[in-house]
Amino acid sequence: MKTARFFLFASVTLMLSACGTENKNELKVTATAYTSTHSQTDKTPFLAAWNNELEPGMKAIAVSRDLLQHGLTNGSKVTISGLPGEYIVLDKMHKRWEKKIDIYMGLDHQAAKEWGKQEVTISWIAANQ
Repeated sequence: MKTARFFLFASVTLMLSACGTENKNELKVTATAYTSTHSQTDKTPFLAAWNNELEPGMKAIAVSRDLLQHGLTNGSKVTISGLPGEYIVLDKMHKRWEKKIDIYMGLDHQAAKEWGKQEVTISWIAANQ
């Protein structure tokens, strides 16, 4: 009886722990930064590609269009190595870019310049998995 309970407990524990990790994706990408300044956008600097409104202070990113097929779609939550917290995919980049994200820096052009171009690992759970 004890052995049966142990195996039942072990099986349930294993199944529950696997539920949170089986859909997790990781990918190494190039990360740059962008702002809502007129020099980096069009005449609607706070409007993203999916009509999401950007506000300084938001933890938002734009993704290259090749990442859409990996489940990084509008509203996806992403963690970025080296940065605290979660970022939300609210924008998409021009089709010329691949394996790239752009981190939103509000109006802080200096912070965007200081970030520059870095290689990072992003993690997310794809909605379609």
